[in-house]
Amino acid sequence: MVMTEEPRWALVTGASSGIGADLARVFAGRGYSLVLTARRHERLEVLSAEIGRIHGAPVEVIALDLEDRHAPRDLHEMLLERRIAVHTLVNNAGFGLRGYFASLPHEKQLAMVDLNVTALTSLCRLMLPGMIERRRGGILNVASIAAFQAGPHMAVYYASKAFVLSLSEALHDEAKPHGVTVTALCPGPTESEFGKTAGPKRTGFFKESAMSAATVARAGIEGYEAGRAVVIPGAGNRFGALAAKFAPRFLSRRIAGRLQGMR
Repeated sequence: MVMTEEPRWALVTGASSGIGADLARVFAGRGYSLVLTARRHERLEVLSAEIGRIHGAPVEVIALDLEDRHAPRDLHEMLLERRIAVHTLVNNAGFGLRGYFASLPHEKQLAMVDLNVTALTSLCRLMLPGMIERRRGGILNVASIAAFQAGPHMAVYYASKAFVLSLSEALHDEAKPHGVTVTALCPGPTESEFGKTAGPKRTGFFKESAMSAATVARAGIEGYEAGRAVVIPGAGNRFGALAAKFAPRFLSRRIAGRLQGMR
């Protein structure tokens, strides 16, 4: 089967709002065509119309739920049927939950792993071989500054983002000799719907230090296009990641727990 090499297609998961929507906007402004996927079809259609009106970029909308373990392969097959060769995979879909591990809903925590870890890993495995064969493109995985430490009261979320960061850095070195870039974007607090899903408590620190989703998106894409392995937007976030690396682990855990407003 002859695959479409041009235009450059960027597949953005979790594109219906927040960082995902702004990643789509920035990629469109850089001349990419887009495949947008998320659960909320109506929001995707609204974003598609906006991008088409402003940038004139071709946009494909595919609504599905990546918590379903069959969804990544279904998505891959849909792209094959449409003769779309993904130049850039953007794994943005994910969510967090705030609360005590022993009392948060069991199934919701497993769903978090399915989305944040399993779906991301599956899409990387499905898309990366084609990129390596074509010797172009790459993957932008949205992790978090949470990836640099353990996070009491958001234990599974922090652990899932640590996985994303570790996987991305390893794939960066594996893919680089083939002309393919893999980048982990590690934002700190960001203005988005994340807090609504994670839980009701948002400390003053998060409200005051939150960056705009558009700023995070631009930083991530600029770092990806520059071939960087890890991008941490904002000097304060970079300092926090560095401090977490060198501080005693018990202290990093304690600070993380307090920032969640539960200590």
